[in-house]
Amino acid sequence: MSVVRVLVVDDFARFRDAICSMPSKHPDLLVVAEASDGLEAVHKAEELQPDLIVLDLGMPNLNGLEATRRIRTLSPKSKIIIASLESSADFVQEALRSGAAGYVIKAEISNQLLPAIEAVLQGKHFVMGMNR
Repeated sequence: MSVVRVLVVDDFARFRDAICSMPSKHPDLLVVAEASDGLEAVHKAEELQPDLIVLDLGMPNLNGLEATRRIRTLSPKSKIIIASLESSADFVQEALRSGAAGYVIKAEISNQLLPAIEAVLQGKHFVMGMNR
């Protein structure tokens, strides 16, 4: 498998650090950039065209849903996984309608992120432990 280039986006630095450390155990994942808000995410996605973007839902300047919509246009091959504190079906459905391929709950990120990455890279959707 070739290296998967990842953009990590969250306004909380500790969360970004935690996500960025996960791929160190998986040599096929390479974090190429980080962003701390939605607008920065859109610009970096357009510039870098990453294979995968792990994107927070609630961010300053531009929320994760709007950032996802814009990224889908500017970097259409990038797969997007939304990471959120929200677990309601409404948020999940809106994220998928916006163009995300996966949705994981931050409280379960250490268990859900790698399966979510595997699923979305295979062209599937991943929602809170249920890939389809």
